[in-house]
Amino acid sequence: MSTIKDITDTEHWAVSTTLKERWPGQDIDLQLADVEIKLMPHDRELTTCPALFWQVGDTSFVLVKVGERTYRSQFYYKGFQQYGTGKAEFDDITDCVTTLLQVHADKETDLREEKENSNQ
Repeated sequence: MSTIKDITDTEHWAVSTTLKERWPGQDIDLQLADVEIKLMPHDRELTTCPALFWQVGDTSFVLVKVGERTYRSQFYYKGFQQYGTGKAEFDDITDCVTTLLQVHADKETDLREEKENSNQ
């Protein structure tokens, strides 16, 4: 069983800097965490992976390091409202977090439009 190295200071800085650009003036509490996931869909065993977790409003985000320079991410509103990026894995942490934030922004726009349309 392979051991996945912890999130490095450089990786933490890359995510933190990107979040500051997305939400200027907001102090985002970026937390280190461990998560258990299946690295491959057919795996029977879960693998513990290092992750970064943060919340903004009612949205929770998680970015998981699944290998050396390999990342996955998703955001969710509630347990049953989970959204990914549409890409299985990224080899660059900045691309991973930027894509995640863009998908989130697009989803927020869709939700706002749905709400406006239902009020008409």
